[in-house]
Amino acid sequence: MRTPSRRRPRATLAAAAAGTLLAPLLSGCWAGAGGTGSGGDAINVLMVNNPQMTELQKLTAAHFTRETGIKVNFTVLPENDVRDKISQDFANQAGQYDVATLSNYEIPIYARNGWLHEMNSYVAKDPSYDEQDVLQPMRESLTGDDGKLYGQPFYGESSFLMYRKDVFAAKGLTMPAHPTWQQVADLAAKADGARSGMRGICLRGLPGWGEVMAPLTTVVNTFGGTWFDKDWTARLDSPAFVKATKFYVGLVREHGESGAAQSGFAECLNNMTQGKVAMWYDATSAAGLLEADGSPVKGKLGYAPAPVERTKSSGWLYTWAWGIQQASRNPDKAWKFVSWASSKGYEQLVGETSGWSDVPAGKRASTYTNAAYRASAAAFQEMTKEAIENSRPNDPGVQPRPAPGIQFVGIPEFTDLGTKVSQEISSAIAGRQSTDSALKKSQQLAERISKEYEGR
Repeated sequence: MRTPSRRRPRATLAAAAAGTLLAPLLSGCWAGAGGTGSGGDAINVLMVNNPQMTELQKLTAAHFTRETGIKVNFTVLPENDVRDKISQDFANQAGQYDVATLSNYEIPIYARNGWLHEMNSYVAKDPSYDEQDVLQPMRESLTGDDGKLYGQPFYGESSFLMYRKDVFAAKGLTMPAHPTWQQVADLAAKADGARSGMRGICLRGLPGWGEVMAPLTTVVNTFGGTWFDKDWTARLDSPAFVKATKFYVGLVREHGESGAAQSGFAECLNNMTQGKVAMWYDATSAAGLLEADGSPVKGKLGYAPAPVERTKSSGWLYTWAWGIQQASRNPDKAWKFVSWASSKGYEQLVGETSGWSDVPAGKRASTYTNAAYRASAAAFQEMTKEAIENSRPNDPGVQPRPAPGIQFVGIPEFTDLGTKVSQEISSAIAGRQSTDSALKKSQQLAERISKEYEGR
């Protein structure tokens, strides 16, 4: 531990944390406390524009509003835009939105700052919600430092390895039940070129703390590396972090998809669907899309746990969840919406009206005992549940961590740090600089965070 005299005052740190969340917003205009908030029998919900959320929007009036009399005004935005708008409204406690979609990255941070309404009191009075049915890693990831719940998951995911069973069979390849990353690299080399234009594997290379850094950080964890040690010393130049990053960059450059430096989740999904890659390591939520009716690869895929090296498991943990703003004028009505949107009943509604492949899964144990869902998701549902249950957000590597998180570091500054580091890594994937050069710059960026947190 370095000398405490270099620590910044707690008030300064708190301001810096809030500033990190709000920095992209201060140049724009926002509707403050005097703006249009919710009231009466209406609530305002701000959410990300992914397909399962827009499906919820379509079903709300005919079901939730009809049953409760509560009107829901939705604001639906792309991920980057919605994160900015949420942080703006919640950090200022403007109260314009009662409910927002937040991930397990933001919720503990927002709770620590007093921006969220606790949910324990509602859960205690609403036994039909069945909080114990929510998978334990999800509950824990949405719990604040005070032990109270501050979010309820809409859907959850981990990460695993997807591969073409037919291509493996044709090449005489066998996927181990619990593959190591070295085994995956060997298989990628052998599957490369198995069919015309097919590459061995797809791995994200697109800049972004939630793009390339998500899978790469899981590789770092299982190789024995960490962003920071327990004393907040930056460790991006450690042998394990360097080895993991060189492995990842080398694998995607040698046997990965075309244009890897600009490939994120969407691009890899397209590559897998179109038969351009034999394997793909990514979110478990991708399986529902690959196995959907009309998918060219439906029924052709096998699934294996996230590859490991030094840890028993390495899959990440992520959820889009609902948070209620502390300044909400209608927290009781907001809870009614949250409990409906995250309930077993809502999953049943989606299954019956839209199809079981569209159910927002990955959050409840009962989903995986539902015969209709199990039949629809037979290829991947058990593997997904195991990946989520085996995730270790508080202990994802081989050493103690100063903050929770598997594919991220649970501090406000990580959005900026992770994005800047991702740009360096993506540049190495593109061949514009060496991995050593990328990590040298990244270490310097991380050391600035060390100076803010050391000794705490």
